[in-house]
Amino acid sequence: MPLDNRATELPSGWAYSTCPHDCPSACALEVQVLSSDRVGKLRGARANSYTAGVICAKVARYAERVHHPDRLTTPLKRNGEKGLTGTSFTPISWEAALDEVAEAFTQAEQRYGSETVWPHYFAGTMGHVQRDGINRLRHAKHYSGQWSTICTSLPESGWLAGVGAKKGVDAREMAKSDLIVIWGGNPVNTQVNVMTHVAYARKARGAKLVVIDPYRTGTADQADLHLAVKPSTDGALAAAVIHVLLKEGYADRAYLEKYTDWSAEAERHFAERTPAWASTITGLSEEEILAFARLYGSTKRSYLRIGYGFARARNGAANLHAASCLPAVTGAWQYEGGGALWGNGLIYGLDKTLVEGLDVRDPSVRILDQSRIGPILVGDERDLGEGPPVTGLLIQNTNPAAVSPETKKCLEGLGRNDLFTCVHEQFMTETAALADIVLPATTFLEHTDCYTASGHTFFQVTKPLIDPLPECRSNHEVICALAKRLGAEHPGFEMSAWELIDRTLQASGMPSAEEIWQGQGLDKAEDFETAHFLKGFPHPDGKFHFKADWRRVANAHIGQPSYAGLFAGMPGYADHWESLDATDEERPYRLVAAPARGFLNTSFTETPGSQAREGRPEVLIHPRTCEALGIEDGTRVRLGNALGSVVLHAKVFDGLQPDVLVVESIFPNHRFEEGLGINSLVSADPGAPRGGAVFHDTAVWLRTT
Repeated sequence: MPLDNRATELPSGWAYSTCPHDCPSACALEVQVLSSDRVGKLRGARANSYTAGVICAKVARYAERVHHPDRLTTPLKRNGEKGLTGTSFTPISWEAALDEVAEAFTQAEQRYGSETVWPHYFAGTMGHVQRDGINRLRHAKHYSGQWSTICTSLPESGWLAGVGAKKGVDAREMAKSDLIVIWGGNPVNTQVNVMTHVAYARKARGAKLVVIDPYRTGTADQADLHLAVKPSTDGALAAAVIHVLLKEGYADRAYLEKYTDWSAEAERHFAERTPAWASTITGLSEEEILAFARLYGSTKRSYLRIGYGFARARNGAANLHAASCLPAVTGAWQYEGGGALWGNGLIYGLDKTLVEGLDVRDPSVRILDQSRIGPILVGDERDLGEGPPVTGLLIQNTNPAAVSPETKKCLEGLGRNDLFTCVHEQFMTETAALADIVLPATTFLEHTDCYTASGHTFFQVTKPLIDPLPECRSNHEVICALAKRLGAEHPGFEMSAWELIDRTLQASGMPSAEEIWQGQGLDKAEDFETAHFLKGFPHPDGKFHFKADWRRVANAHIGQPSYAGLFAGMPGYADHWESLDATDEERPYRLVAAPARGFLNTSFTETPGSQAREGRPEVLIHPRTCEALGIEDGTRVRLGNALGSVVLHAKVFDGLQPDVLVVESIFPNHRFEEGLGINSLVSADPGAPRGGAVFHDTAVWLRTT
């Protein structure tokens, strides 16, 4: 498998682009352009050696989305009370809509100060201009900051504790591996390209695939070994595997001495973490733990592809750190096709000062935790402190009414009559339905942007391939128009998106936007020794850290709220940290709210192909649990906890442990019988050491209705 990328001339009627959606792959695309305003098929770019011609089915059907009859096509003003039913909007002009937003934010600022306005966003697009430009307005106006915790802060904390920086071994090296371990991810649903490179390794080398996940996913279905751990017990499994590696002679002692902080203290710690101990915690048998440990220990070219899922728990960062220790014990980092990857965001060296307005950022402005938008909007003093309430919201690229924890509080807060909300969106989402002004947005095929990825090494630049749907404007256009009305000054507001990219690339020491566009991407892969940390790990001492300094990790990022002491009690070494939403007699089941194959968060929930695939909200329940409760396929059941309850239908499924329940996908709230989705059961508690959403750390009860 070549590791290079060569631009190729596409057939007539086809053009190059990049998938912008919230996924580590940021796939290179070939798009069939039928006319100035219409696309046909989408496929993976064959010239890109990571995408390798493969994309997920939902993006392959993207014409369903970009040409959907329900796309927003005109600015709208609320007409009447806020609410999800009976909402009425009146079309208005763009100029009038922008004037109303600017006036509302100005009045809010005059009453409470600038921190009362909160620009709220995330990765509905991962393009740096169209996603992150909202921060330039934030910083220029001194609006409340955002600590973006909903996706990466917990896994990043765990990775930083051991490795030291957000980078790892090029995913294309999986083709050179003899063993691939996918831990805490389901790439069949969420990152299909990983499976392409797994297939290369299996065909060329007879490589084995191990999947560690609480239920039998589509990825686990393809595995040689599936370890169905109980949710949030991964640290115990990792510690027991390290115990076996040490006891049975699989540890590379020379590597440990040269490249890690290994110590007698670590030796004593892992001597006590036996498979028998881990078995009682994880629900796995001792034999399963031993089999995996021996397979991993006896395979030098072992590649650990670490996902996001198992880190989304109160002990998630500690669990991910524990998993990341395995290749340091065996020295797998030394070999081609060996080592590990969580994310590669640091390799790009992108200077985003101009895009985000970092040069005018005021560090004294308060920071609000994205994952706690519900508590924030209902006035929780733990978040607001002595600052003002949030009375102005500008929302782009996210749908917090459905995707954020504690749905009830999100809906209550978004429904406040004293809160002015502007939502810039492609569809009338449940968040948009609670807005005062709704602005129609372009899709990625209708605007300019640039992309990095966490799952591969290519920097990509895109141009619009079709004309925008009438009345739709890009995020960049909206931010610049609001800045003008609000008196916000910054050079970035005076530039086109293309100019912003070009200037950013120049500041980052990279080729021009046109060169990268013509080359269909720029590969920023590091050399072998750097990517495998053979020149040292990115800690001050150059070592991999088995002993995590959680205080240091908690303070590693500027622009985050203070979670003083949240790291207290976190284990120094790989271990099981019992900091969960613990099950009890009343709530005996662990709930995992996992991603669906046909949806991406709440994107694609409006397209016919994805709706047909996903059907209705269902909960996967073990046959023994079903038998005990008198549940059959299709039985109407209710899940609940102190936050609320939801009604779904049962699906009997033997690919999980009896006390585990799985609900795949974030269906819109209105797809549930009582108008509340699965995130109404998920707590907004911040995960240690520095915040993060705990989507997979929920104890619930289960009843028939």
